[in-house]
Amino acid sequence: MSTVEEPDVRTWNFPRGTASVAVMVEFAGEHGVPAERILAGTGLTGRQLADPDAQIPAETELAVVRNLLREVTGVPALGVEVGRRYRISTFGIFGYACVTSPTLREAISLALRYYRLGFAFCTPIVESRPREVVTWIHHDTIPADVQQFLAERDIIAMHRVMSDLLGARVDFTRAEFGYPATDQAERLESLFGIRPQFDRAHTVFGIDPDLLAQPLPQANQPTWAVCVAQCRDLLHRRSARTGIAAEVRDRLLPGSGATGFTAPPSFDTLSRTLNVSPRTLRRHLDAAGTSYRVLLDEVRQTLAEEMLTATPLSVDDIAIRLGYAEATPFIHAFKRWTGTTPAAYRRTVRQ
Repeated sequence: MSTVEEPDVRTWNFPRGTASVAVMVEFAGEHGVPAERILAGTGLTGRQLADPDAQIPAETELAVVRNLLREVTGVPALGVEVGRRYRISTFGIFGYACVTSPTLREAISLALRYYRLGFAFCTPIVESRPREVVTWIHHDTIPADVQQFLAERDIIAMHRVMSDLLGARVDFTRAEFGYPATDQAERLESLFGIRPQFDRAHTVFGIDPDLLAQPLPQANQPTWAVCVAQCRDLLHRRSARTGIAAEVRDRLLPGSGATGFTAPPSFDTLSRTLNVSPRTLRRHLDAAGTSYRVLLDEVRQTLAEEMLTATPLSVDDIAIRLGYAEATPFIHAFKRWTGTTPAAYRRTVRQ
């Protein structure tokens, strides 16, 4: 039997910090390319790159990537070399939350819950099997001119961070790429501990499932709890909704019905209410870096936390009020959102 974990959003088009851009600017500088050429056309300044609170659209980072590919030439496996520059410290409080997690399994789950606090453009889907943990890397929605660079950068960064978390190199059990072979197979083998395969149906890598249970060297429960709380607050601030996303979010808030609660409207019902076609609404939400599912989860999580904190309602009652047929899918969803169960969350808040 296998279990599957997905990131909290299935798009790369979300606001992000500037630390990733700073990594690429520094790399270019080491190869003789000044920052102004890498930042050309983006409006970014050196001061913004040093500001931990600064946010930029994903399209701005894409512009930096295109400048990097144009300006830094003659570097073999550029995506690989840039990806190796991403360390735990690059991710700020998000990185510290991962490094103080009890195990690699907890760190990976946390990374998926707070995916939007990172810089990846690829979407990782983690499937835990009895004999292998497989991560499917989806990169088909990334623009074609930067797709291979970002796929390699993101995978190498994931590998580097996992190795940093464990304090030793993580050897892959498989490394497959869904694009033609490059001349960097030996370089990748030296990093992954296994010969990569190209021209495969999917981009995917695997690790030994025993690694997931290993305690992390810097695990610290009190620090981890504080970091996770700060990640949650940071994500809430970054997720402040405006425009069509705010309107959809408001429409998803429950209203009063004959039973005292009206379940959130379906996507098709919502599009009719807003007088747009489902296709148009989906396109607008994509442009805003979100989706119906993400907004519904945001509303449900906020309401669930409020009801668990401020009411004596049972978990079953809360599940029904949030539009679930029973408690089990609600419990699974709540754990995906927060990393804990509703009952454990309530106990922690009361303590």
